[in-house]
Amino acid sequence: MNCRHCHSPLQLSLVDLGSAPPSNSYLTAEKLRAPEKWYPLRVLVCEKCWLVQTEDFADAHELFDADYAYFSGFSSTWLVHARNYVTAMIERFSLGPTSHVVEIAANDGYLLQYVKELGIPCTGVEPTASTAAAARAKGIDIVEEFFGVLLAKKMRKHGKQADLMVANNVLAHVPDINDFVAGFTSLLKPHGVATFEFPHLVKLMAENQFDTIYHEHFSYLSLTAVDRIFAENGLGIFDVEELQTHGGSLRVFAQRLDTGIRVVAKRVSELLARETAAGLRSSAGYAGFQSRAEKVKDEFVSFLLAAKRAGKKVAAYGAAAKGNTLMNFAGIRPDLISCVADRNPSKQGKWMPGSRIPIVDEHYLASLQPDYVVILPWNLKLEIISQLDHLKATGTKFVTAVPSLEVLA
Repeated sequence: MNCRHCHSPLQLSLVDLGSAPPSNSYLTAEKLRAPEKWYPLRVLVCEKCWLVQTEDFADAHELFDADYAYFSGFSSTWLVHARNYVTAMIERFSLGPTSHVVEIAANDGYLLQYVKELGIPCTGVEPTASTAAAARAKGIDIVEEFFGVLLAKKMRKHGKQADLMVANNVLAHVPDINDFVAGFTSLLKPHGVATFEFPHLVKLMAENQFDTIYHEHFSYLSLTAVDRIFAENGLGIFDVEELQTHGGSLRVFAQRLDTGIRVVAKRVSELLARETAAGLRSSAGYAGFQSRAEKVKDEFVSFLLAAKRAGKKVAAYGAAAKGNTLMNFAGIRPDLISCVADRNPSKQGKWMPGSRIPIVDEHYLASLQPDYVVILPWNLKLEIISQLDHLKATGTKFVTAVPSLEVLA
């Protein structure tokens, strides 16, 4: 395989998580009676441009299909994040009724609903039919296609150039990262701004967040790699912020290289230097991640086996993609975790891919009275523990497995 950015041959492995079905391919009762398609889940490192990426097996159209079940709007924490972002960007870049905001991967309208509320024209690009329909129900204009240069040119032709382009947690999801980024250069107005949020590779490695690796994530991003990819596709980074979302993310601010007027903030060069110091520009910097992931797997399986032997009831919360990575890497099945609760109705009544654990309404946990609830989206553990606080009255304890096994009060 060659690097999807610079096309250099890939030889350095970061981690091999075995094989798994796509993490958001939840099973219906009909699909439960059929075989699943599993793909190898291996991550490689380009030693030329330092882009970290999954080995190519699954096609994006298969991963992000009409039944795609990830809806951003079901997390109250994420909605607060989105509203705060909109407020900050409007103030910083003086956006108003004559501006145009475009969000790529607009999902269910979780963010653009706040732009629309303020009377600022906006358009969402969202290729998955299920989430696009939810966004349209909020009155948001949605283009239901995958984004790239061709779509950017079509939108320009229809007067859709952007003062602000938003790309939250999508840059890692695109197989053709060069075409995707070049589309921003094409669609931005001369002095427009694009912001990108994505989990930071430094955090993923330092905090053993291997469960954020799944087929829908084609890339695992550092500022080092993104700076190069952007520059070669017509964008220049002028600022960067470090966020707490998704276990530690970056928000990167970019402008067109040919017309951008904003001065580059000092913290861009400072973060690039920190990444170099962390070893992201050397092959040795990526060593040891495999063994740390396996240690988490072993501890998690040992805990579940001990709970089973002791006759304890174990459930999980959050039918999230990261949970599916953990479950399938560890080989967990319904004999160890009886069910996974989730508040998203589109997941309820289905089964987790690979592990085939049933997904239930969160209210089911009250009747089950489990001894333990494993919180799979550990980055939202405080929000989830607050939601499920009533379970403590019957003695339920909460558990997280990543970055290390922890039993919470």
